[in-house]
Formats: sequence, structure tokens, C-alpha cells
Amino acid sequence: MYVAFCGRKDGSRMDVLHDRCAGLDVHKEWVYVCVLIGQGSRQGRYKQKFGTFHHQLIALRTWLLEHGVTHVLMESTGVYWMPIYDVLEGYVEVVVGNAQHIMNVPGRKTDESDAEWLAKLLRFGLVKPSFVPERSFRELRQLTRYRRALVQARASEQNRIEKHLQIAGIKLSSVTSKMFGVSGTDMLKHIADGKTEASTLAALARGRLRKKSEALEQAFAGPISGHTQKLISLQLAELDRLSSTIAEVESNISRKARPYEAAIALLDPIPGINIPAAIDIVAEIGTDMTHWQTHRQLAAMAGVCPGNYISAGKRLKNRSRQGNPYLKSILVQCAASAINKNGSYFQAKYKRLRQSRGHKRAILAIAHALLVTIYYILKRQEPYRDLGANHLEAVDHTRKRTSLVRQLERLGFRVELNAMT
Repeated sequence: MYVAFCGRKDGSRMDVLHDRCAGLDVHKEWVYVCVLIGQGSRQGRYKQKFGTFHHQLIALRTWLLEHGVTHVLMESTGVYWMPIYDVLEGYVEVVVGNAQHIMNVPGRKTDESDAEWLAKLLRFGLVKPSFVPERSFRELRQLTRYRRALVQARASEQNRIEKHLQIAGIKLSSVTSKMFGVSGTDMLKHIADGKTEASTLAALARGRLRKKSEALEQAFAGPISGHTQKLISLQLAELDRLSSTIAEVESNISRKARPYEAAIALLDPIPGINIPAAIDIVAEIGTDMTHWQTHRQLAAMAGVCPGNYISAGKRLKNRSRQGNPYLKSILVQCAASAINKNGSYFQAKYKRLRQSRGHKRAILAIAHALLVTIYYILKRQEPYRDLGANHLEAVDHTRKRTSLVRQLERLGFRVELNAMT
């Protein structure tokens, strides 16, 4: 890394891309700043430390502008960089870098030296900026991620209820697969209210569950203690609170997503993607695909493409990248749903890959294919068109025909193909 700053292999020095830049080493309580101005021996270096309260961040912005700083680099450290980004956005060009890609030289680890190191990397353009969407997308992303956390919390609470029912000897989940459906919820509420007669609880069954009345009575045949009743009452109250919060968050998401209804409508017809999933995807990647030169860069950001680690001509690792965990999980869930649509391209691709690569890798490949589809739909603003289940066979036929023709031509033959009638 030191050679990169001193010069190139041909002896020439590296070009300075930014004459007035700054590196910010961000922490919870403090921000260490180093400003580099000028070139060569006339280069000026200014260091300062600021707090992270809002008025102190305003002072940081003023100090940077007084020094004529045009570009700023900081690491994506937890969430501490976000308020700084909000304060500096629109005043200077803010670059957020991956902390794993810009570690300092070993043996020189201090907060001040880290800030100077960041400034040097930015000065010579040696940092690849991370994708940071516009403010409106960041707000929508916060809502969608919060909804996801709430849904996970509700699922955890449901699992806890099931666990305590098993401890109490209540075998409701052995009779119905939808324990928290309309019938199951009514039964649990009656237990919380102290109505524990097996026949009374079994009579609450609706629909096809009525055919299992005898099994339901057996499921509730054991004694249900007051402790169990109180515990179920508390858990149901927590479940209702989470459901109410989820409904309120979803209402806010719908309002925030209205400006992007056109993009969401384009993604909705894709197999495995519904309106909530489309909103989650738009919140993570936005609607402007010019941030990525190709779909490969977007796939790398999402973590749905294999890593590239080759040494001595051998591929040593083939694991998928870490990427954006939220976007990656959304795409994998959509892929698991897309493979169930009969006659679709994604189902045919999955069946082919599963035979040689296994289920998990095949699902990740489908997630990658979905993201490529999303990229070009949003970039070209064109509706989704399914290639069909026979597309891969047609591609294989064309490749095989081309290969055979080239083999014959290398042997000195002139090949003319005529289709059989």
C-alpha cells in the first residue's frame, strides 16, 4: 500500500484526484477529522476533533467549508455515520466506504492516524464508494427494516406461546397447522379468560377444523393451571401489541411508497414478488439503476453472486459475498416462492441447477436471476416477460449446434444447415 502512494511501477507519481479532501474517523462520542490541502511538499494537513451532538456536527461542517473541502470520506461504522452524512449531504461530496476495505497500516492505529489514512485514500481515489440512497429511500428503508424486525418478533412470540402450551400439555399444534388462525386464536383467548373446558374449546372450531372436534377435545383434555392461563394472557397481549404496531408501520410504508408506485407495479408481476416484497426491494436499491454500471455490481452489493478469490490459477473460495443482508434475505424468500410457479423460467432453472448444485445454491442462483431481472426492468422501464420453461433447452440447442459447426469447420468442411421438415 505504501508503494501506491509513492509512485507507480513506471516511476511516475499517482495523480491527485482531490486537492481539498478530508477523512473522518467516526465514533459514538467523537469524530476525528484530518484535512489535506494542496500537493507535494506544499501540502497542508489540518486535524481537529468534534463531538457528535447536532450543534457540534454543524460546527464540523462549518470548519470543513472554511477550509474549502470538497470531498469527505468516512467508514460505515454501525449507524454513527448516518447523522454526519445527513449534516454534510448537499454541502460536500460525502463518500462512505466499507470498513473492511480501508483498514490502516498495521502498527499505526490511532484515531488521528485513521482519519489521515482515510484522507489519503480519498485523495488518490483508492476507495470504492458504498451505495447510499437518497433521503426519501433511506426513510422508507428504515420503515421496511423495522417492519421486518417486528414480524420476526411476532413470530418469536408465537413460538414462545407454542412452547408454553407444550409444557402445559396442550397439544393444539398437533391437531391444526394454523394455531394462530381464527379458531386457534379464539381458543387461546378463552383459555386466557379461564374457560378451559375441553368441549367448550373444541366447539370454537370453524371451517374444516370442525371435522377434528374429537381430536381437539383430546388436545385440551389435560388440566390447565391458573399459571398457564395468566402466561397465555400476557403473551396474547404482547402479540396483539406487535400486530397493532405492524399495522401502523405498514400504513406509514404505504404512504412513503406512493411516489414509487410505477416502479413497484413493474416488479409485482415477477414470479415470487408481491407488493410488500417489491416495496422492500425498492427501499433497498431505489429506482435509479445508473448507480451501477452493470447488473454484476448490483449483484455484488446484494451478496447473491460468488466471491472471486483465485491464486496460482486455482479458485480457492466460491462462497457468496456478504453483501446487503436485508436485500439478500428478501431475494432468497422471493426465489423460494418463484420456483413454485409452474411453467416459469425460474422453476425450470431451479430444477436444472438443483440436480448438480443442491437446493441452497440453486435457490441463491434464482435469487441472483431475480435481481438481474429487476435491474433491467427498472433500467429499461419495461414490463416483465417470462422466458418460459423451454428457454434453457433452446439455449442449449443453439450452443450445441454452434459448437458442432465450428468443429467441422476446423476440420476443413464448409457447413450449410438446413432444418428438417
